[in-house]
Amino acid sequence: MRLNGRSTRLSIFIGEDDTWHHKPLYREIVHRAHAAGLAGATVLRGIEGYGASSRIHTTRLLSLSGDLPLLIVIVDADERVRAFLPQLAELISEGMVLIDEVEVVRYVGRAPQP
Repeated sequence: MRLNGRSTRLSIFIGEDDTWHHKPLYREIVHRAHAAGLAGATVLRGIEGYGASSRIHTTRLLSLSGDLPLLIVIVDADERVRAFLPQLAELISEGMVLIDEVEVVRYVGRAPQP
């Protein structure tokens, strides 16, 4: 798959403890993005943050919060990202979803192994 120039970035903010049918929500989102043929997805784990609930989630020992913030980033062509949004509407009950235009400068995978 080639990806360059104007593209769309989908940023999904959820909690580490969010689940879908007793499995991690982030895993379900990544697997669905892969099945949809999107260019790629990355899950980033935050060390501290808060959202609409105003509850601070942190890795500091005294706090012992297990529900750390997660960010899932997906970049692909605008029409492909927007076609994926209905699946997110089904999966996400709380969190935040952002879309913004980006410019892909380089997108290169590994060479196939012999």
